[in-house]
Amino acid sequence: MESSTKFTLINGNYSPKDAEEILLNVYASKIKFHETKNLSSQVRLGVEDSLALKKIPQLNNSMKEISKLIEEAVAKNKTVTIASEISISFSDHQD
Repeated sequence: MESSTKFTLINGNYSPKDAEEILLNVYASKIKFHETKNLSSQVRLGVEDSLALKKIPQLNNSMKEISKLIEEAVAKNKTVTIASEISISFSDHQD
């Protein structure tokens, strides 16, 4: 097994407003990616991308949960700590 390479995406303390903006933008970008992937599959192949369609509601639910956590941080007058790491490794291609 090969080792992975890690990159820090987000690491810091943020106001609830800034944390919400950062996180929701990341999730919105992922949703847009899957929507575009699905549209491309429909145009090129005439079929929907089932994986993309499965991921979109999951990401939307995560966004709702993030918003709830941010509301809690605001209510408790707290800052929000976010730590996010990207880990990249290689594996055999699977279809």
